[in-house]
Amino acid sequence: MNDNLFLPANILLPKDGFEKWAVIACDQYTSEPDYWKNVEEYVGDAPSALNIVFPEVYLSRDNSGKIAEINANMRKYLDGGIFDTYENTFVYVKRRLADGKVRRGVVGLIDLENYSCEKNSRTLIRATEETVAERIPPRVEIRRDAPMELPHIMLLIDDPEKRVIEPLDNQTAPTLYDFDLMQNSGHIKGIAINGKAAKDLQNRLSDLAGEGDNRLLFAVGDGNHSLATAKECYRLNKTENSRYALVEIVNIHDSSLDFEPIYRLLFGVNPEEFINGFVDSLGGEYNGGDAQKFICVYGEKERKISLKPTAKLAVGTLQAYLDKYLKQNPKVKIDYIHGKSSLRELAKAPDTLGFLFSGMRKDELFPAVMQDGSLPRKTFSMGHADDKRFYLEGRKL
Repeated sequence: MNDNLFLPANILLPKDGFEKWAVIACDQYTSEPDYWKNVEEYVGDAPSALNIVFPEVYLSRDNSGKIAEINANMRKYLDGGIFDTYENTFVYVKRRLADGKVRRGVVGLIDLENYSCEKNSRTLIRATEETVAERIPPRVEIRRDAPMELPHIMLLIDDPEKRVIEPLDNQTAPTLYDFDLMQNSGHIKGIAINGKAAKDLQNRLSDLAGEGDNRLLFAVGDGNHSLATAKECYRLNKTENSRYALVEIVNIHDSSLDFEPIYRLLFGVNPEEFINGFVDSLGGEYNGGDAQKFICVYGEKERKISLKPTAKLAVGTLQAYLDKYLKQNPKVKIDYIHGKSSLRELAKAPDTLGFLFSGMRKDELFPAVMQDGSLPRKTFSMGHADDKRFYLEGRKL
């Protein structure tokens, strides 16, 4: 057995006030500042993960002041006695989503020596989507001097027989937290896993990993750039703490887990001109059996187009054109939107264009990554925006 595949951690959790402590991943609602304003109003002056993470809606050219404030708040929280420490512990997480389904996962440590975000890597832990190099340095600035980590990283395992995580349902163990999440995001319960139960979990993961040169145990589901940032910080400062990263692992075959497309939204374009250019670049409309279909949304209008594929997935065909277009038109901006209703609402603004398209089936992910390497960036999302992982568990760095 390789005990380094997944390790228990010294978990930090607030002593109380979980409802205001836990906030959604920072890369959500990047075009909807009202969401984050509502969170700020709800949290008020209470200790909260909101004060030690950096919602991307607020990123600017100079983030140094905000980063210094985040690090100061981390030190204040660490020194102020707001945390309990649960040593050498896994956390079994049961998250009831807004639709009533329950997602099961386990929080613990992965060894960054086993991870690579390179497209054609053969490591045990791999990126599922293209890593955008320019997105790493700002995140490194945030993490480099941070005295603790509070991750939203979610890794997937391919366990169709549900032998690894699901048996934890039968454990009798202390409950660490049990509360409703803010902003209609459901309910979450965390259970401590220690001792023999922890070793048994590690053994089951080792069996799942198997043997061979192209083993893929963990595929990044959420937090791709956060994990790449952790690896870069480890490369820059190789310490025992920086070698590991706190993550949640989830079975891709969990019945609650749905794959959703991440849609594209362009700002500062003439919608009709862009659509025509996209269609013309692929030789015009195409209605063959392998056609990829898009719904283009702008203002109160929508236009359906059918195109000959240039990539296995519709998002790959679109993204290839977008990459070229954005390079030639630097004033045009792009955002990645979770949810059809959000995209349709945002696309009502002038000079704005959204694209809707079919997504990838979740059982295609592991074979695609093993065969072709990482997919185009922002290919898929696991569930709706409100279902994203919340910042909750922490660890000293």
